[in-house]
Amino acid sequence: MPDAVRPDASSAAPSADPSSDPSSDGSMMRAVVYDAPRELEVRSVPRPVAGPGEVVVDVDLAGLCGTDLHLHEGGFFAGFPLTPGHEATGTVRSVGDGVTHVRPGQRVAVDNASSCGRCRECSRGNHLFCEHFHSLGVNAPGGFAESLLSPAHKVYPADDLDPELAVLAEPLACAVHGMDVLGLRPGADVLVVGAGTTGLLLSQLLLHGGAGRVTVAAPTPFKLELADAYGVDRVVRVTRDADETSRTLARLQPDGFDVTVDVTGAASVVGMLPSLTAANGTVFVYGMCDEDARVPLRPYDVFRRQLTVKGSFAQVDCLDRALALLRSGRVRTEGLVTHRFPLAGYHEALETLRSDPTSLKVLLEPQR
Repeated sequence: MPDAVRPDASSAAPSADPSSDPSSDGSMMRAVVYDAPRELEVRSVPRPVAGPGEVVVDVDLAGLCGTDLHLHEGGFFAGFPLTPGHEATGTVRSVGDGVTHVRPGQRVAVDNASSCGRCRECSRGNHLFCEHFHSLGVNAPGGFAESLLSPAHKVYPADDLDPELAVLAEPLACAVHGMDVLGLRPGADVLVVGAGTTGLLLSQLLLHGGAGRVTVAAPTPFKLELADAYGVDRVVRVTRDADETSRTLARLQPDGFDVTVDVTGAASVVGMLPSLTAANGTVFVYGMCDEDARVPLRPYDVFRRQLTVKGSFAQVDCLDRALALLRSGRVRTEGLVTHRFPLAGYHEALETLRSDPTSLKVLLEPQR
């Protein structure tokens, strides 16, 4: 089924006369809007207004990732109509009553994920599984718009960071959460399969988080070159054939790796990881697979070799640590941003993310 992209007048060249712009009074803005899966357009919508405890942010940059491909198809608990965009940085436009930690005109990074703090899961400390989980760009309007509305406590000052750095705070926060879940044992021998943006960020956290050795395997040379430049111990070029890749990696480490990590979201990769994992090791499912994907698993292997299987889903309350890592320079990001598009180029940006092998982090610039 082809994507339904309706004509968009806003993609035309801007008028030289500001009075001809329907949003010139500030009450309207442009946004990517899905009315249903695959049915999208860039159109004028009311600009949000900050209520008590809220902040309106004019979005300078918003990142696309694999989650947006799933949302495009209606997956990942998407709520329609939807303006996606869960990785955003920008400038504070206005603040509501009671907001004192940020001011209009200040650059900020936005944490898209909020929990209610009152439901059963929240009361048990499981905020990520909140029954009323609020996620900008997933089930609430996000950053693929000229402005977004956020709870104030999810907006972090980022004046000292370049926007191209600050926009990576959310994907890095997901990697921080992944490290929390993994609970890496010092000295572990770790294999990471995949070298996309999240794989490159997570690999660096593994490297600095106690791993004895980090091996990154992927099919794309320039991504492996980045992994090598970021300091991982070993890079291995593999093919997209899971059986061939499994044989290559098994020869590389006949006794298995202490931790094997999938960041590709490919079920074929997840399926091969148990056989590459050492006794008493951990299989870590970090990439997001299709919801209906299935993998073969020999329960006897899990039983006999005492394998642990863990998953990592998104993040909540990790953005402050991600910003600290970006500020420290310990996590390197040069080379991650490969493509930038104006808001009206959203569909092209999505296709670039989906099919262009030269892409890593793809960004939208909603103000142009």
